[in-house]
Amino acid sequence: MDGTGAEDTCRIDRGKVAARDDERVDWRHKAVPPELWGLTVAEVRERRPRLSELPTPLLTLSRPALDTNLRVMADWCAGRGLHLAPHGKTTMAPQLWAEQVDAGAWAITVANPFQLAVALEFGVSRVMVANSVISPLALRWIADELAADRGLRVLVWADAVATVDLMHDALAAHVAESGSRPPIDVLVERGGAGGRTGARDLEAALAVAERVAASPHLRLAGVGGYEGALAHDSDAHSRDVVRGYLRDMVEVHERLAADGRYEVEAPVVTAGGSAYFDVVDEVLSPLVATGARVVLRSGAYVVHDDGFYRHISPLGEEPRTGGPGFRSAMHGWVRVSSQPEPGLALFDAGKRDLPFDEGLPEVQLRRPRAAGESPAPVAGVQVTALNDQHGFLRWDAGDDVDLRIGDELRLGLSHPCTAMDKWTLVPVVDDADGADPVVVDLVRTWF
Repeated sequence: MDGTGAEDTCRIDRGKVAARDDERVDWRHKAVPPELWGLTVAEVRERRPRLSELPTPLLTLSRPALDTNLRVMADWCAGRGLHLAPHGKTTMAPQLWAEQVDAGAWAITVANPFQLAVALEFGVSRVMVANSVISPLALRWIADELAADRGLRVLVWADAVATVDLMHDALAAHVAESGSRPPIDVLVERGGAGGRTGARDLEAALAVAERVAASPHLRLAGVGGYEGALAHDSDAHSRDVVRGYLRDMVEVHERLAADGRYEVEAPVVTAGGSAYFDVVDEVLSPLVATGARVVLRSGAYVVHDDGFYRHISPLGEEPRTGGPGFRSAMHGWVRVSSQPEPGLALFDAGKRDLPFDEGLPEVQLRRPRAAGESPAPVAGVQVTALNDQHGFLRWDAGDDVDLRIGDELRLGLSHPCTAMDKWTLVPVVDDADGADPVVVDLVRTWF
């Protein structure tokens, strides 16, 4: 009924992913210098340019860190009997989605119909839209896609009876005009007070489920929610808030299961951003023994960071669950462009280039001025502000800080979701700590 067994593996079109090798790089890709314009992605990769050959500002990904993060998360989930549907919005990079699928991902999660369109274009066979879809245009398109590919599964959310009615009416009208279409899988979204979307109490959630089950154009497939909107740090109080919310989700699921309301063999119960997936494991993993499919949607893990997730992730700098942790795979590279007064310098990147919503970048290393030198740490210098295209570096004017116009700096960044969206092509380097890292690949994003 719901794609279990041998057909339960998520698929992605490797040919379409590989086709980005034939894309030619040019002025549209700010990470690429004019010397490489006109080459294909494959030709750039074969040429193996060094970081010193690329312009600043620049965002890079680290190949070893990506590999570590993919392996660590896959092992963590497998050891607990959990499925992973990583949130694709973090990277919007089908190339990285394919690596996540290779590592065992059960599905790819997206947030809206546009992101779903990217996933379907690249042949992702199981996609969760962690949101309500109420646009008649989008609903008709999803129904048509399901009819055209019976191996495709799309799961959407609903948190109100009104939402279900809109979905039903749009699909009923489409079926009347165009003929029979497969039902769309719907998860009842449970919310929490002060949080984001989601039914705020048990009765409201059950009413949504009842309305879904009553529609021949929809199929009741599980319960979903997002705990990350209810807390923002890792202290005991925040974790208790998350724990209580997840128990509310379990309550909805258990009522639906007891009443025999589900219309699929293995109902999905899904939560888990990238901050509290250990608590999700604690509360939801017992449902696996009852036949539920517990699905995490963590997305930031594959890139990780040197800011918010480094501190709050269960597998961050101090892993709360034991075992190996994640490594930050992203770095910013900037050049000092002005030093107008003592204790102040500016660099050539800003809000259009670097993330800033979950903390400003941090200065990590200065690249060597001479061949053969190693990168050197920079102490006492902080990024204090970002304009659109400028960054501010400040330090105590009395300190002995050797910083000059033209110096290149490596920055640690916070929040991969708002880093990747600023770049259409992201170089992947072999060693971000090396004196002059080698570019071993280019990742294409679709935002």
